[in-house]
Amino acid sequence: MLRSVWNFFWQPLGRYSLGAIFIVGGFAGIIFWGGFNTFMEYTNTLEFCTSCHEMEAYPYEEYKKSVHYKNASGVRVICSDCHVPKDWTAKLMRKIKASNELYHWALGTIDSKEKYEAKRLELAEHVWASMKASDSRECRNCHTYDAMDFHKQSRRARQKMQEGLKKGKTCIECHKGIAHSLPEDYERDD
Repeated sequence: MLRSVWNFFWQPLGRYSLGAIFIVGGFAGIIFWGGFNTFMEYTNTLEFCTSCHEMEAYPYEEYKKSVHYKNASGVRVICSDCHVPKDWTAKLMRKIKASNELYHWALGTIDSKEKYEAKRLELAEHVWASMKASDSRECRNCHTYDAMDFHKQSRRARQKMQEGLKKGKTCIECHKGIAHSLPEDYERDD
């Protein structure tokens, strides 16, 4: 019985044996998967994110003035930390949605300061909605209520954070503009 199964996989069927097809297909799959994952990780680097003029000239310059870029603790957050989920499936979905950004890059939708500022509110609202829908998942990768020492916060920050916690608010509802300038036409609803 075992010998007949062995022979079935290794005797040529037509031109190739099933065993050889599985081995070659397996190696091809491993190479494809490794290359795909390597490229996905490369697209999460700061160098990739700022490789186009639009990102380097506008949002990157704002980010370099934020607490996420330079702070007392020396911890630096990069674009993907806030804009790309860690979970593989959610990350893949975000990368698929990013293909729309490549389409607009090719069209030159925001290739000048004027065009960028005209679209800033729309772009920001899209990011805010995504963050709110995920309960600010990317913020919570670094910031958790359990780790906060409310006594080390200012009185107003402590009050607002505890109030937000009780109301079940998510980070982005109060912390818009933390890494990038708010759009000029944004109306704050403190």
